[in-house]
Amino acid sequence: MASPFLPAGATTGDSGGELSSGDDSCDAESPPSPETEASRSLTELFEKAAVHLQGLIQVATREQLLYLYARYKQAPEKKGKEVNTGFGGPVVSSLYHEETIREEDKNIFDYCRENNIDHISKAIKSKNADVNMKDEEDNEGQTALHYAAACEFLEIVELLLQAGADPTLRDQDGCLPEEVTGCSAVCLVLQRHTASKA
Repeated sequence: MASPFLPAGATTGDSGGELSSGDDSCDAESPPSPETEASRSLTELFEKAAVHLQGLIQVATREQLLYLYARYKQAPEKKGKEVNTGFGGPVVSSLYHEETIREEDKNIFDYCRENNIDHISKAIKSKNADVNMKDEEDNEGQTALHYAAACEFLEIVELLLQAGADPTLRDQDGCLPEEVTGCSAVCLVLQRHTASKA
């Protein structure tokens, strides 16, 4: 069965489950050693998979992203070359940041990413959180509503809307919260709320 995380053309082949890029061509002048060929093939496959994963970021679950991020961080870096380990963009970066932040330093954005509705409710009730503020630590210009929508946390989306979150605020890419979600229920709630205010 094909894995959704393998790039097109990648197979497990007949080599005991080892990954193969499907390219069996050899250099006739100087055949590479099996170790060099396997390393090059694995590196190419890894790079293809990392590129392919970028297209899956919006549909992958949090657990899948964390799993893949952990595996990616274990990959050896190439010496003498600048390596960008942030292949996942803000979603994966935010998930990694979530684990390193102290509880007392968390804000409404962190609680949205964690699906922590209790802390969000407390922050709203204590008036310590502006539900329409954009995340200053994020280069995307997203609001808490963008985070909740992107993570498909319907209850948090509804709570934020009840607290006055504006679903017409756009992020730096010009996207509304309803445009960053893959969940039809979240999208519908956001659209209905926007229509009721028009």
